[in-house]
Amino acid sequence: MSTTERPEARSEGPEAQTERPGALTTRRERASEESVLPRLPPREDSTRVYVYGISRDDGRVAPLAGAGGGVDGHDVRLVAEGGLVALASAVPASAFDEEPLRRRLEHLPGLEELARAHHAVVDAAFARAPVLPLRLATVYTDEERVSGMLLAHRDAFTEMLTWLDGHVELGLKVFVDPGASSAARPSPEPESDATGPGRAYLRQRRRQRRGTEELYRAAEAVTGRVTRAVRETSRAAVAHRTQQGELSGGRGVNVANHAHLVPANAEARFRAEVEAAGSGVAGVRVEVTGPWAPYSFASPVTEGGEGGAPPR
Repeated sequence: MSTTERPEARSEGPEAQTERPGALTTRRERASEESVLPRLPPREDSTRVYVYGISRDDGRVAPLAGAGGGVDGHDVRLVAEGGLVALASAVPASAFDEEPLRRRLEHLPGLEELARAHHAVVDAAFARAPVLPLRLATVYTDEERVSGMLLAHRDAFTEMLTWLDGHVELGLKVFVDPGASSAARPSPEPESDATGPGRAYLRQRRRQRRGTEELYRAAEAVTGRVTRAVRETSRAAVAHRTQQGELSGGRGVNVANHAHLVPANAEARFRAEVEAAGSGVAGVRVEVTGPWAPYSFASPVTEGGEGGAPPR
């Protein structure tokens, strides 16, 4: 990675989601001990404030105010304070207080619907200006609390917005396809009948095991080559937990799942570097996803709620 560093994480500001460029850290391991639910005190008010992200109060995201498309179809509204603006929606407490929100997050269709709306608002803002995405289901009791959060963390938020300006997040994933690798290898010579079917079977299993081990070593080597190839283009990187099951999309076994912060005008260069360094190995595939808003590098943790997004 380049030698430019991101702002230091501060106790009163956003949580650091990555180490200095050149080192990969596991963001989800650090997040695993944090609750994904807000801690809301009991209130009699009928509404809460759902917050999607934070941007500068310079007019660029102003056209989003009053537009629909927020969670559950609610309008997007702006809460401005201290030169910053929070993109938010007024939502019913009956659906977004702690217990009903917990039930929703435990229900996959409800979670997916919430995530789509959350990311749609963040993406709409990111298309216009730098934005700090908040984690899914960030809820405040009222706009006064949101304003207080913006004032309390104004310096840190402003510094992070400056650091992220002009950058996008690109995903870098490495997949292993043992079946494709096996098909590419020549079939072994038939075993002599004198050895017996049992020994022949064991030898075949050993060959398969060695082939799988070689494939995973090749994938590790490809990951290292690609990471070195994009070192000068990528400003910072985060290693996420690998995706399994449905999250991998049936594309093979995901063995590396990294996020890179890249200057927007260097996206084509990044993709070309990945292609040059990661292609040509049977059974190993490298994929670049994005561009996205910088979820992996700008997820503030603020009182009243948490920010962030699932991996893409």
